[in-house]
Amino acid sequence: MKTNTPLKTSAQARTSLIAICGAVALLAGCATEPDSHLVSAPPPPAPNVAVMAAPAAVTTTQTTQTTQATPTGTVVTTQTTPVNTMIVTQVAPPAMQAEVVLARPSSSHAWVPGYWTWRNNRYEWMAGHWEVPPYSSAKWNAPRWESESGAYRYYEGYWN
Repeated sequence: MKTNTPLKTSAQARTSLIAICGAVALLAGCATEPDSHLVSAPPPPAPNVAVMAAPAAVTTTQTTQTTQATPTGTVVTTQTTPVNTMIVTQVAPPAMQAEVVLARPSSSHAWVPGYWTWRNNRYEWMAGHWEVPPYSSAKWNAPRWESESGAYRYYEGYWN
C-alpha cells in the first residue's frame, strides 16, 4: 500500500532552510547584549581653593584726569591709582617669566614689565609692554604678590 505524502521540492526545502537559519540568526543576535565599556578620564582634581576677599574677582584702578590750558596749548594729565580691591589666594604665584624687551617706540614710552595676575580662579601672565606714562616724571610701581598669614595677597601696579 502506498501512502500519499507530499514531497517538498528542492526549492521549497531551500526556502524553509533559509527561513529557519534566518530565524535562528535573528534570535541568536538578540540573545545577549555586547559588553559595554565606557572609557573616559576621571574629572580633574579640584583646584586649590582661592579666597577672594574682595567684592569682585577683578582688581580695578581709578584714573583721574586734569586738563590745563597753557599758552602753548592744552595739557591733559592723567593719574592712575589702585582702588582698595583685594585679591587673596592660598596658591603661591609661579616664577616670573623671562621677557624680551622690544625696541622702544619713542623716548616718551616707559617699559612696564610682565607680571602674574589672578583671573578665573588661576594665575594668568600679563606680558610686558611699552606705555606712555600719564605725566613726564611718573614712575611705574610694579604689581606684586606678598605672602601674608599663609596666603598670597595681590597689590595692583600703578603710576606714581
